[in-house]
Amino acid sequence: MSDRFSASSVLLPSAPSASDPAPAEAVYLPLYQQIKALLVRSLQGQEWAPGQAIPAETELAARYKVSQGTVRKAIDELAAENLLVRRQGKGTFVATHDHEQTQFRFLRLRADGPEREGPRQRRYQRCEQLPAPASVAAHLGLAPGAGVLHIRRTLGAAGADAATAPVICEDIWLPAALFPGLTLERLLRHKGPLYAFFEREFNVRMTRARERLRAVAAGPDLGTLLGLDAHAPLLQVERLSLTYDGSPVELRLGHYDTREHHYWNRLD
Repeated sequence: MSDRFSASSVLLPSAPSASDPAPAEAVYLPLYQQIKALLVRSLQGQEWAPGQAIPAETELAARYKVSQGTVRKAIDELAAENLLVRRQGKGTFVATHDHEQTQFRFLRLRADGPEREGPRQRRYQRCEQLPAPASVAAHLGLAPGAGVLHIRRTLGAAGADAATAPVICEDIWLPAALFPGLTLERLLRHKGPLYAFFEREFNVRMTRARERLRAVAAGPDLGTLLGLDAHAPLLQVERLSLTYDGSPVELRLGHYDTREHHYWNRLD
C-alpha cells in the first residue's frame, strides 16, 4: 500500500443533510442553566485550565449574585457531562483527558470476555496537511478546500506485540488552523491518549461527540492494514467531536474488527 494519501483511498463520510436532526432553539433558560452557560463560557475561554480547580461554590454564587444551591445545580450538570470532576474533600476541577475517569470515554470498543479492555497500542502511519475534501469541510464547518490535517493510525489490543494485526484503523481530519505545527514526528513521540495531547499542546478539548455506525466490507486497503480478507465485515464508526461551544474540531472515521471485540455503550 502506498504511503501517499489521496481522497479516493478513504471512504469519506457523507456530509450532513437537511434530514439530520437539528437542536431546538431555547426560548427560556432556568437560572441554573444560565449559570451553567456562564461557566461553560469561562471553560471555553480557558479561565480555568484542564486539571485546575474552579472557585468554590460560595465564591461563584457571590460572583454571579445567585444562591449557592443554584451554582451547585449547574456544577452537578457539568460534572454529569464530564466537563467538571468533583473530588471529595478537594473541590471541583476542570475535567481533562489525562484523568483516568475520562481518558477513554470516547473509545467504545471492548474485548470479549470478563476484562473487556479496549485497544491501547497506537501506531501512526501518516499526518499530512491537504485541502479539505468537500464532505470533510462540510462536517467541520470549513470553507471548501480549507487546510485540514489528515492522520491515519491503527490501534491494537493491549499488550499486543508488533506482529499482531491491529483491530482498529482510524482516519482523522482536523482543522489545520487549530493544530499548528502538528507533525507525524510529534505524534510518534507522544505515548498517551490523543485527546490529552490535543488538549495539552493545542488547547483544544473534545467535550462531546456524535457518532453514526454501519456495517461495511473491509476492502483491499483496510483488509491489508487489519490482516483481513477484502470481504470481511467491519464496523464503521463516524465520529464528529465538538468542543465547549459546540464547534466541530475533529472528524474521525474508524473501522473496527469485531471478531473478538464488541462496541459497548450504556444508555441511562
